[in-house]
Amino acid sequence: MPLALPLVGPGEPGAELTAEQDGGALVRRSVLPGGIRVLTEHMPGVRSATVGAWVGVGSRDERDGHHGSTHFLEHLLFKGTARRTAMDIAEAFDAVGGEANAATGKEHTCYYARVRDTDVPLAVDVITDMVTSARLDPAEVEVERGVILEELAMNDDDPSDVVHEQFAAAVLGDHPLGRPIAGTPASIRAVPRDAIWEHYVEHYRPATLVVTAAGGVDHDALCAQVLDAVRTGGWDLSPTARPARRRSTDPAAIATGATELTVHRTTEQANVIVGGPAIAAGDDRRFALSVLTTVLGGGMSSRLFQEVRERRGLAYSVYAFSTGHADTGVLGLYAGCAPPKVDEVVDLLVGEWERLAADGITPAEHARAVGQMSGGLVLGLEDTGSRMTRLGKAELVHGELLSQSESLARIAAVTAEEVRELAAELAALPRSVVRVGPFAD
Repeated sequence: MPLALPLVGPGEPGAELTAEQDGGALVRRSVLPGGIRVLTEHMPGVRSATVGAWVGVGSRDERDGHHGSTHFLEHLLFKGTARRTAMDIAEAFDAVGGEANAATGKEHTCYYARVRDTDVPLAVDVITDMVTSARLDPAEVEVERGVILEELAMNDDDPSDVVHEQFAAAVLGDHPLGRPIAGTPASIRAVPRDAIWEHYVEHYRPATLVVTAAGGVDHDALCAQVLDAVRTGGWDLSPTARPARRRSTDPAAIATGATELTVHRTTEQANVIVGGPAIAAGDDRRFALSVLTTVLGGGMSSRLFQEVRERRGLAYSVYAFSTGHADTGVLGLYAGCAPPKVDEVVDLLVGEWERLAADGITPAEHARAVGQMSGGLVLGLEDTGSRMTRLGKAELVHGELLSQSESLARIAAVTAEEVRELAAELAALPRSVVRVGPFAD
């Protein structure tokens, strides 16, 4: 059975949980004072560990006047605290051969480091210091504003980034999920330091903090280190506080229909995505969706790869993808092709999708997809970083943790008819087409 992760206070039933995992690994979860959640996966024989501090806030949570603040904070938390300068933070990890970074999403942000097992206390102290005690120095804000604008310019020069960003906006419309994670040049130029500070104080607090670690970690020691670091950071830790509630899974109100969008870029190749709304991240059919995207465009044997690239030579890169959020999702089919061929490629993408929706998948395709996904799951969990991420998403998104064996069983249980039914359901929804290339806007 999956390990349920109830949102209870310290000392309440469910606050302390333990579950054995495949290969002798052991997962433990504790709810600490303040509602802080700590999850670890001890991996026998591993001499490294990845530690992550997750905050349940993403770009969709930005209020008017705060747009761009979430990604701005990802940069600024590395720029110094009350106890450390930016150089101190950088030197701390360099001195032990560690790696530190962060990632901003539409629904959460994670600050993480990979270090030797003996350096886990250092990683916990530095990352927690960053999360609890960021200075957001006005001068550093202006320096980093320029860095982020350069990052956005770099992304805007990459047509594959542009087409994905514009596709999300086309499918999700005016919903906050449709906004770009990093903000826009206009929002980054406009957001003041005080608004970023307000966003930080509002969302970075004990009840929203989840610390996950995987590898050579000791759970009890890690919990003590987190509490010490958070108290040093000055956060108030109520002994009875509960963790923040997870996001609502009620279907999002997405008011968009079929959309056709063309973005002009002076490029040699056209980038195109066809797709539309899909299921939410916690939907039980997410395994069927993975089989669907694998058969349609998940590898060299997939329908899109074979039809568009191998048989017709129309594209080098062609694939299917899906993205799940708490209350909605997106399914897309991507290809990069010669501009004069873009309409032909769009017809092929749509045709393969509709053929799968009408006729389903073959037994051979079903077996290949299950095997491909199963192998990918196992290989993907061979490093401490992926295990740390799995714990964070289980806590923040799903409210339960599936073992590797349970995930494999869910994949194997998907039937061909379930895939066809889901494909037909999604194919009947409004469809968007976004093209980026040397076309008129």
